[in-house]
Amino acid sequence: PDDVRAIAAAGHEVGLHGWIHERTSNLAEADERELTHRAADVLHKLAGQPPVGLRTASWDFSDATLQIMREMGLLYDCSMMCDDEPYELVEDGAPTGIVELPVEWIKDDYPYFGMDRLSPIRPYTAPSLVGDIWRREFDGAYVERGLFLLTMHPHIIGHRSRMSVLDELVQHIRSRPGVWFATHAQVARYVKDHAPSSA
Repeated sequence: PDDVRAIAAAGHEVGLHGWIHERTSNLAEADERELTHRAADVLHKLAGQPPVGLRTASWDFSDATLQIMREMGLLYDCSMMCDDEPYELVEDGAPTGIVELPVEWIKDDYPYFGMDRLSPIRPYTAPSLVGDIWRREFDGAYVERGLFLLTMHPHIIGHRSRMSVLDELVQHIRSRPGVWFATHAQVARYVKDHAPSSA
């Protein structure tokens, strides 16, 4: 709890990411709803404001997830990989008002550095190579004036050799004029405010 309070006090966004990193597609709809609301209530108490967005655990979006998000009035989701740029989620042909901030495995630290001791496959990529991949991903987004969104796990990226590569990437990004470092909520609000009118 103290970590969540400190993160929120430092001005960072606190978003939903499940209750115990559960696989939502393995849950009954009522259980997913109850766990999502439970997580939102706890985070609201700790962070001092309600979470306005969701990133499902393992990007596991169930048949019920969108409806639960709509009931909760969430601003954004960050669980799907349908594009490089944000877009509005549509359900049965109708806009939902929820902005999707797309993710991608290539911009996640776990596929490169994650280890599963129970598996014969133990992926490992040199931090310098991962840094090069992410730098090229950013450079492409910068040329397109688009979104560059990384997914980081403290226990994965938080080692010296990996943190130094992440620091180099941040310095590279900061060296480019016109870059905006923003929270997910800020990006989602920007997308909503600047979306072309359908009228």
